[in-house]
Amino acid sequence: MSTTTEPPERRVLGIPDLCLVVLVGATGSGKSTFAARHFKPTETVSSDFCRGLVSDDPNDQSASGDAFDVLHYIVGKRLAAGRLTVVDATNVQPEARKQLVGLAREHHVLPVAIVLDVPEEVCARRNASRPDRAALPRRVIQRHQRELRRSLKHLEREGFRKVHHLRGVAQTEAAELVRERRFNDLRHLTGPFDIIGDIHGCRSELETLLAKLGYTLTRDTAGRPVDAAHPDGRTAVFVGDLVDRGPDSPGVLRLVMGMTAAGHALCVPGNHENKLGRHLGGRKVQPTHGLAETIEQLEREEPEFRERVQAFIRELVSHYVLDGGDLVVCHAGLPEKYHGRTSGRVRSHALYGDTTGETDEFGLPVRYPWAEEYRGRAAVVYGHTPTPKAGWLNNTICLDTGAVFGGSLTALRWPERELVDVPAERVWYEPVRPLLSAAPGGAEGRPLDLADVTGRRVVETRHLGRLAVREENAAAALEVMSRFALDPRQVLYLPPTMAPVATSAEEGYLEHPREAFAAYREEGVRQVICQEKHMGSRAVVLVCRDETVARERFHTPAGMPGAVYTRTGRPFLDDQELTGRILKRMSRMVDAAGLWAELDTDWLVLDAELMPWSLKAAGLLRSQYAAVGAAAGAVFPAALGALETAAARGVDVAELLGRQRERAVDARAFTEAYGRYCWPVGDPAHGWPGERAETGMPRRVGGHGTDGLDGIRLAPFQILAAEGRSLAALPHDRQLAMIDRMVEEDALRADTNNGICAFRPKWINRLLAPTRRLIVDTEDEASVAEGIRWWLDLTAGGGEGMVVKPLAALVRTANGRLVQPGVKCRGREYLRIIYGPEYTRPENLARLRVRHLGHKRSLALREYALGLEALDRLAAGEPLWRVHEAVFAVLALESEPVDPRL
Repeated sequence: MSTTTEPPERRVLGIPDLCLVVLVGATGSGKSTFAARHFKPTETVSSDFCRGLVSDDPNDQSASGDAFDVLHYIVGKRLAAGRLTVVDATNVQPEARKQLVGLAREHHVLPVAIVLDVPEEVCARRNASRPDRAALPRRVIQRHQRELRRSLKHLEREGFRKVHHLRGVAQTEAAELVRERRFNDLRHLTGPFDIIGDIHGCRSELETLLAKLGYTLTRDTAGRPVDAAHPDGRTAVFVGDLVDRGPDSPGVLRLVMGMTAAGHALCVPGNHENKLGRHLGGRKVQPTHGLAETIEQLEREEPEFRERVQAFIRELVSHYVLDGGDLVVCHAGLPEKYHGRTSGRVRSHALYGDTTGETDEFGLPVRYPWAEEYRGRAAVVYGHTPTPKAGWLNNTICLDTGAVFGGSLTALRWPERELVDVPAERVWYEPVRPLLSAAPGGAEGRPLDLADVTGRRVVETRHLGRLAVREENAAAALEVMSRFALDPRQVLYLPPTMAPVATSAEEGYLEHPREAFAAYREEGVRQVICQEKHMGSRAVVLVCRDETVARERFHTPAGMPGAVYTRTGRPFLDDQELTGRILKRMSRMVDAAGLWAELDTDWLVLDAELMPWSLKAAGLLRSQYAAVGAAAGAVFPAALGALETAAARGVDVAELLGRQRERAVDARAFTEAYGRYCWPVGDPAHGWPGERAETGMPRRVGGHGTDGLDGIRLAPFQILAAEGRSLAALPHDRQLAMIDRMVEEDALRADTNNGICAFRPKWINRLLAPTRRLIVDTEDEASVAEGIRWWLDLTAGGGEGMVVKPLAALVRTANGRLVQPGVKCRGREYLRIIYGPEYTRPENLARLRVRHLGHKRSLALREYALGLEALDRLAAGEPLWRVHEAVFAVLALESEPVDPRL
């Protein structure tokens, strides 16, 4: 007769996907084996392992104090990082468990106990089979068993939210762990969402807002709204405070409950729902702040409806993490350390926010400005504190715009980040205090912090991954930004450096376009655009429709409709009045070209060259370039005269005389080269900066314009950003076509006004300069030859050179590598300014051709990716510190050592 043993029933143990698992059991109960079977090795922190770390002996009980210090430290770090963590130790003593429960509470995760209740004989047999435990006294196991028995009924009271008690070996081996998603973790829901602010019983306004958002309402037989669905599948998300103060809290509840039940909406609780839920549950509460009106309204409803309301409120989750972790919705705001966490403290903050402990003149608590200090990646959308107008602060936004107080009911469309609102039908409830001018912290809070930019930084970019900034480079950038730069709220972008074309082997040339076309052809870029390189200084122009937009959006000084700044964020001109005139003229031309309406924006950021070079670099011209020209002009005539006299007397100085004549020609060419980039600007009322005697600049032309901009030329060549859009990836031909419209409007007005001083050149009163260009097919030899001829003609006429760019702007190779956004190909004569008057001599060219371009190219790509990242963050409405992080990194990289001539 044979018997069969039934396999043990499978025991499913549910644990939150983020929690602290505490294994409890006597030595030899199989905790380490259990942990190895159900958890990753990196998830388990063993007391034996920690003893080994501090003493080289996992069984050295005298090292337990230090070992548990290490264990608690590791556990704390893992929980802070949001990692499920398992503690493998006996944990049979309440004191040991108390510290672990405290760690779980400190990091706002749930502690879970898994008890391995294995017979004493089994534990003893297992220990005897281990050489390092064979001598363990039996009394140790017995003590552990007694302590375990005493602990079993107290575990939940100690704070463990779940206790799984596995009795015996068979049940332990048959256990199966299932990780359960936290109720607040809805990262798999990606929207799109319509997040709706505090309603406070304003049912009619809610219906109007839902209709404006495109939802179709469903009504019951009594005509009451019981559901609303969007034809495009959008999901409404309510930030709480559905009830109290307003005329129809039951109506709001009926509609929101219907939408959530149908899967058309999500809802988090507000403090008003929390209080109403306690009342409906029989708790004694003070019927203040509109609760009395809600209770009265609910008394007119059926008992079954009140029961549904009670159940609905009871099941609401404190906050939701949505859209892959990019969005957090709660009622009163939530610091990053609480996102996705589960504790009473998290729920309390989500419902009520935090306070400073003070009260204001109205007897109400002063809210702690948590949003000022927020630096999280996720956008936090909340309500609770009424403000007249919703606005972003550090990637957070408060949607409570006081509908019940006569303000408006506001929704945020996500991911579009568009605000939609409807006005209140009337003042339904008088506020105790006036609505705040801004959300807690306010728009004038501390948007930037030294911690955002100091030390070694790693910036995550969409186009080039993680980019590191060295600590010493960050320090150099901080010096510039803090002492010389504009207000960071106006420095939205810094242009990248640009690598030169590969060194040319063409006789007499250091740079030649043939190498540029060949390089892009090898990268798989067929169409490139050759753009004239203007004879000025790089300028970024932030231009607004008017001064009001500039002040409200970018906090510019009074009377200034934007900003003009250099590659390092410094004001381009010291003269604010002149800057203002340039910007106002620009704004008028943007308007005349129809771009404000076409791009649906009130501001633009443009990349440009501001000319002449002498406008910004007069000091450099005098100290560096003019000094060379002046010295050559003073020395060579006398030297040549002396040599010619000696030659006339029969002295053999022919070779020396020939060499000095060549040097004199080179010196004149050098002076002419930089002289082309200098001309007078302004009018007699504002002065003319410089004369030929000092800088080689020509004296001024007679006459002056009406706005003092004579001689100043601005050549925009790319529109970088508009409200809600980065335009950096727009093909260059389309970019320049829009800019051409502005240039044409400016030329039309300048030529019309030239009747004032008809004898001076027409260009002198034009501000905007066109950018000449040519599109080249890199795979067509005829097209390449035409591009080379175009460059030769351009530089022969005194032009600086050209920039060769992929026509499509943002381009990658076949294997996904980012292509250089442009390379500069400078003219033969212009390079005299860079390499010196005599650089074209064969022996000098041979030496100069040994150029190391790798670092420069790497720097150009990194800065380009950071610039794109800043524009993308700006377009997405991310907080200033996030935009500035990328902008600052560009400036920091500029201090990397690289040959300045490249």
